[in-house]
Amino acid sequence: MTLTTVLQTRDTMLDSPPLLLLLLLFASPSGAQPPNPEQHKEVLISSSGQPFPWNHMRLPKTVSPLHYDLGIHPNLTTLDFTGVVRIQLQVHEDTGVIVLHAKQMQITEALLLAPEGVRPLRVLEYPPFHQLALLSDTLLTRGRTYEVLLGFAATLSDSFHGFYRSSYHTSSGAVRVLASTQFEATFARAAFPCFDEPAFKAKFTIRIIREPRHIAVSNMPTVKTVALPGGLLEDHFDTTVKMSTYLVAYIVSDFLSVSRTTQRGVKISVYAVPEKIDQTAFALDTAVRLLDFYEDYFDIPYPLPKQDLAAIPDFQSGAMENWGLTTYRETALLYDPDKSSPSDKLAITKVIAHELAHQWFGNLVTMEWWNDLWLNEGFAKFMEFISVNVTNPELHVDDFFLGKCFEAMEVDSLPSSHPVSTHVENPMQIQEIFDDVSYDKGACILNMLRDFVTPEAFEIGIIRYLRRFSYQNTVSRHLWESLTDVSAHVHTRGRACLDVQAIMDTWTLQEGFPLVTVEVRGREVRLSQERYLKTDEPSLTDGFLWQIPLTYVTSASSTIRRFLLKTKTDVLYLPQEVDWVKFNVDMSGYYMVHYEGDGWNAIINLLQHNHTVLTSNDRASLVHDVFQLVRSVGRSGTTLDTALELSLYLSRETETMAVTQGFQELVPLYKLMEKRDMSYIVDLFRGLIDRQEWTDSGSVSERVLRSYLLLFGSVRNYPPCVEKATQLFNAWRASGGHMSLPVDVTMAVFTVGARTPEGWDFLFERYRTSLQMSVKSRMKVQSLRGEVMKLQDLPDVLVTISRNPHGYKLAWDFLRANWHTLIKKFDLGTSLVAYMVNGVTNQYSTTEMLDEVKLFFGSLTEETGSEMRCIQQTYETIGDNIRWMDAHLPHLQQRLINQC
Repeated sequence: MTLTTVLQTRDTMLDSPPLLLLLLLFASPSGAQPPNPEQHKEVLISSSGQPFPWNHMRLPKTVSPLHYDLGIHPNLTTLDFTGVVRIQLQVHEDTGVIVLHAKQMQITEALLLAPEGVRPLRVLEYPPFHQLALLSDTLLTRGRTYEVLLGFAATLSDSFHGFYRSSYHTSSGAVRVLASTQFEATFARAAFPCFDEPAFKAKFTIRIIREPRHIAVSNMPTVKTVALPGGLLEDHFDTTVKMSTYLVAYIVSDFLSVSRTTQRGVKISVYAVPEKIDQTAFALDTAVRLLDFYEDYFDIPYPLPKQDLAAIPDFQSGAMENWGLTTYRETALLYDPDKSSPSDKLAITKVIAHELAHQWFGNLVTMEWWNDLWLNEGFAKFMEFISVNVTNPELHVDDFFLGKCFEAMEVDSLPSSHPVSTHVENPMQIQEIFDDVSYDKGACILNMLRDFVTPEAFEIGIIRYLRRFSYQNTVSRHLWESLTDVSAHVHTRGRACLDVQAIMDTWTLQEGFPLVTVEVRGREVRLSQERYLKTDEPSLTDGFLWQIPLTYVTSASSTIRRFLLKTKTDVLYLPQEVDWVKFNVDMSGYYMVHYEGDGWNAIINLLQHNHTVLTSNDRASLVHDVFQLVRSVGRSGTTLDTALELSLYLSRETETMAVTQGFQELVPLYKLMEKRDMSYIVDLFRGLIDRQEWTDSGSVSERVLRSYLLLFGSVRNYPPCVEKATQLFNAWRASGGHMSLPVDVTMAVFTVGARTPEGWDFLFERYRTSLQMSVKSRMKVQSLRGEVMKLQDLPDVLVTISRNPHGYKLAWDFLRANWHTLIKKFDLGTSLVAYMVNGVTNQYSTTEMLDEVKLFFGSLTEETGSEMRCIQQTYETIGDNIRWMDAHLPHLQQRLINQC
């Protein structure tokens, strides 16, 4: 794959700027540059060889956009586009230069539209920063408004970003082409010249030229369509509200749509390719209910007249929150009641909830800069669970929130983690923070804060925050101030006014999370905190201190008690002596707990004799914490035997979160061994697997658990599972694939069926011809071949192959051989690149493989990814695996021998 052509600017626009103008730019105290003269030692050279009049990655604040009038003409035959943009500007300081963004496009015209008349602008470009400098031969005066007009042309991107091309096959085999946008975080600049930073909010009036066989949609409704010469049509869209460039969106396609109206009159439409429009009903119904919920919850009306949801055939991420036109992977939006699973329904509902939450958190109120991305993504992730719990109670979404915290902790326990609010500068660094820390940790610390200040006070605080900063940009401090103000006037569990910022700064401004050590001595509970790390470098834990909202229950009382731990050590006193104490109730807090002395033995005894005394979330958190403590080098009192003894209770466990966490902790340990003998885990869960019916019945949580257990049993060759799956696959294949399989068991059936050449070929053909996206997603893990599978699905396939003991080396070799193609298609720093890097390598556990991984990644340049955080994470994870193997492998192998 190749990127679009390098940005080219007409030679006639690259004449040397007047010397006086350059002197003004570099000497003026106007604010066109920071005042520190040291920062001007480096003069950047533009692509024409002349000095570029700005030398920072961030744009100057001398001017800001007020309004864009944008006209775009994509050609879906030649796969390029042309456009004209008129930008109305407010001048804040006298200046003779306008610096803005443009990436990989040809500037064909540049004019200044001033009250005195139209004048040409000279154009310089600096491609490493994606910047254009527009130089005027007259001074732009502070306080006045001007317009610039820029003509441009570019190729539709063949990546998943900017204004890019997508395609799909009809059932008859015909290829249909469309063009769609994905501008977050720094890709609007690849579609039109703009001030592509979130703080430069403006209004947009958009026009799109298209052929009559296509439709065009954008953020706002169409106000009119004008016929043009040559049989073309031009759609004019209404002017947007004030918003950031990354939220602009438009699509030119042959999609069809279905529509409904919310209680307050907002038109909701779902767009999809024509042959899949019958899979849109669930998304439409879900979006209507969720938008109604958010308007009530935030007590702020949705400000646009419509909300479109579009299923894009080629889409890198899960979805994107463009204001008024949210875009999705097809698997994240399309649902077939007869073929889709409860997991599909849950996932689709959550992703719609996420994107619609963004219409307030992110779109209405936007972070000032990408360092506070978590204000967008952490809140949207958190609101998934708040909203779906109310609108779709049958999905039992609360059963799955805890998994988000565990996923965040996995990344956050590495030395290479980053603070929730973290410094970022260039596009790669910005892309990298779209990760589990910004999303999942952000959601988990918000959940912890909500539990601490009470849900009522929390809701009032965020409503005040949204109202106060509507159509503006914020930093984390603004949210904490709103919540502190509320706590001063609202009852928050009987406490005095809380300094929310003082508490939450400890969670957002430093990386990692605390391990709280608890030691019970009679009525006295001794507490201490330290940073938890999977490392043998104690110096990396120094200097960390959190304000931790502790919660606990005891054998004497199920009443949840609270204690704010602000210091390294402290003591609390119980009303009476107890048999056991459990901290972090329901794991509402983002911290781990170690029970010193006899604490773990008391909990193990409780779980073995009466595990239902604790909630399923409490049990899942205990499983998580005890196994993670074994992975922490030098943690006294927590041995592998302790963890395995605790896990024995899982043979009686039935709740989804606790069971799946048992698998999440046990399976990787056994995968680290060459033997990879999973018989211990199969035996542990044998009773629960045997109780599963091969049908679609029960609650969503029960069905998700059934699918998980039967798949595990089939993969691990548990005879009853393999026999039943084989029987069902043979019957399904004999019917030509027309027999209706229970949705919950299809993964197990397909996995077993693909083991024979005939079965694999049959599955491949069914995948190639299927239009049900949920069915394709369950088949795709079996194969990768040519153009049949969308490239967007490659990361999932690659990581799945790497998890097979026979495929891990194949996946690694593929990643190395195709590295340069992959980073061009998926872009440096994106979550999918990190997913492939970490997913392919995270089970390696030998120094030989670590050396091989370091040799490859060490050979990269900065331009090809050498500075990506995921590479450092890979080194740390493999190093942790090696240490674990050295410490525990002989003992685990002996334990297996003793069981035989």
